[in-house]
Amino acid sequence: MDVQTVIERLGGLATRADLVRATSRADVDRALAAGAVSRAGQGRYASPGTDDAAALAFGLNGHLSLTNAALHHGWEVKTVPQVPHVVFPRKRKLSDVARRQVVVHRADLGSDDVSGIATSRELTLQQCLRSLPDDEALAIADSALRHGEIATLRRVMASARGAGSAKVRRIGAQADARAANPFESVTRAICLQVPGLQVTPQLVLSTDHYWACPDLVDRDRRLVIECESYQWHGDRAGFLKDVRRYTLLAADRWVILRFTWDDVMMRPDWVREVIARAIGVDTRTEVRPAWPVAA
Repeated sequence: MDVQTVIERLGGLATRADLVRATSRADVDRALAAGAVSRAGQGRYASPGTDDAAALAFGLNGHLSLTNAALHHGWEVKTVPQVPHVVFPRKRKLSDVARRQVVVHRADLGSDDVSGIATSRELTLQQCLRSLPDDEALAIADSALRHGEIATLRRVMASARGAGSAKVRRIGAQADARAANPFESVTRAICLQVPGLQVTPQLVLSTDHYWACPDLVDRDRRLVIECESYQWHGDRAGFLKDVRRYTLLAADRWVILRFTWDDVMMRPDWVREVIARAIGVDTRTEVRPAWPVAA
């Protein structure tokens, strides 16, 4: 897998260590020299669209918003937008050329609503939770928590008012810093659509026979869900370790489901149906639960 594909699958941002582990030092250096990735900081890299979006927003005198603002703040996302989201004042006139270059959003922002070229962290998180599809919003909320924005999320949930506020609190209540990446977050968003399923990210399972920390676990149903990325299983030692761990879990009567990035991102309905079948839920007759709303 090439470096650009790896960084896209990691949410548009990755450390050098992540990229080297998935490819090689030479591959990363070549990708950097070719412009396939760019430096976002010391030891941190971004997909080209991240920096391009900031430059474009600056040139149009707007501010990055939604997914592009999340990327600007260093949060991983489900998918890097091909056309950047940019917010402009409500009465700002835009040329047809400008409109074709960006997804236009309108809002009159105050000084507290912006941070450099992007909307502020608080406004970005609020708008993402309110406006984006559930899986994209959960991926960003999880990432924000991984990057220490616990107080920001609490303020966003407490201050949510009007249309979409219930969604903000619903997704905020499910956000979890333990999710390792957007792949896992999107998989968990699918799990939340399965009646009766309660999965926990990165839950340690330990007995005299094995130690495991699967991506998602429903302990009551003895169900393990693994988000399998090909690039992380490229060496023999890692492959052997994974096979033995799965075998020991299965011997202890755990049901193990393994899903690829392609299926989670491109066939979510199929993934949901497989999970439901594994736990004996008939999604044709059982109503999908609404996610719990935070008080």
